[in-house]
Amino acid sequence: METELAVPKTEDDEGRTRVEAVERSLSLLQCFRQPGEALSLAVLAQRSSLYKSTILRLTASLVYMKFLERDAAGKYRLGSELRRLGALSAAPVSVESLVRPALQKLSTFTRETASFYVRDGDERICLYRVNSQRSARHHLDEGSRHPLKGGAAGKILCAYDPQFANEESFEAIRTRGWVVSKGERDPDLAAIAVGLTNENHELLGALTVSGLLTRFTPDQIKSFRKLLVDTANELRPRLPPLSIINQEHGA
Repeated sequence: METELAVPKTEDDEGRTRVEAVERSLSLLQCFRQPGEALSLAVLAQRSSLYKSTILRLTASLVYMKFLERDAAGKYRLGSELRRLGALSAAPVSVESLVRPALQKLSTFTRETASFYVRDGDERICLYRVNSQRSARHHLDEGSRHPLKGGAAGKILCAYDPQFANEESFEAIRTRGWVVSKGERDPDLAAIAVGLTNENHELLGALTVSGLLTRFTPDQIKSFRKLLVDTANELRPRLPPLSIINQEHGA
């Protein structure tokens, strides 16, 4: 007759049973904070506040189950099983279904044209847009292409490119997360754009509000900027990893 081993358990404030060993294992996974990060035993101990002997026991199981990987230098990385499960959880998410309603709200509140740009080589493409209802407006067609290095959206897309990582102007844009352009591509137009990133800090594209230069007063720019930043922050936790988007588009 088999005897079940006793597993240390505790209860939370609402009386629900918890298993400490499971919580400690999950806390080790939460020690990873950057994509591709490799952590030593000492760093895991520092971040988790667990004894090294405890970590070694827990990581042995996590490596066996492929939640962690251990390299020849003894450092740990997140494993393939987490990537598989992450893909399953993100698969139903459609970027279009999230971005289009956001653009509609931006256009409604600002009364200007709202658009979402992505990069394609040395160009940027207007992937989705909601044109302003005003008679005098910046009209955009979905699928239209523009030079990458020009306009607010182009600057956002360049700022997150490793090729330009050391350029001071792009570093400043990455730091604040937004940029304004006035008359750069067309002398009568202005735009403000923010980077749309997911929880992995991957750039999916640029959210933009654009319109006639005369309507982009300092007060309006401040208002539009806040709306764009708030929209990007609201979307961030719901956006899928780039790997999922690439799979959906056959990349």
